[in-house]
Amino acid sequence: MTMPRFHLAFPVDDLEKARVFYGGLLGCAEGRSSDSWVDFDFHGHQIVAHLAPGEVSQAATNAVDGDNVPVRHFGLILAWDAWEALAGRLTAAGTDFIIEPHTRFAGQPGEQATMFFLDPSGNALEFKAFRDEADIFAR
Repeated sequence: MTMPRFHLAFPVDDLEKARVFYGGLLGCAEGRSSDSWVDFDFHGHQIVAHLAPGEVSQAATNAVDGDNVPVRHFGLILAWDAWEALAGRLTAAGTDFIIEPHTRFAGQPGEQATMFFLDPSGNALEFKAFRDEADIFAR
């Protein structure tokens, strides 16, 4: 393992819908599973959808560069071309974006492409890209 892998467990209210969304739409290979959870390969990181309908909720947002960003969210930083390809695939699939694909902090340190959308259980995901990886932690 050259880089530590991230692990995230999160609640869903329907495992089959999670399989269609993460496995089908996002292309994450399925790993182990049971009647109450499913592992997915999230670009080399392990995410686990746990059946827990009472835990699914979305509420708080914070203002970031003119957008109301869901406080609780997760996602990936992709290469710019991979981000553009994903944005195109999601748009073609009719994804209802919370925050449409666009460039944030244009012309500033940390300029990035970003988009936010919900999984079928209401978990917010953000996918972003930087033209220069050195800008990921730019101040």
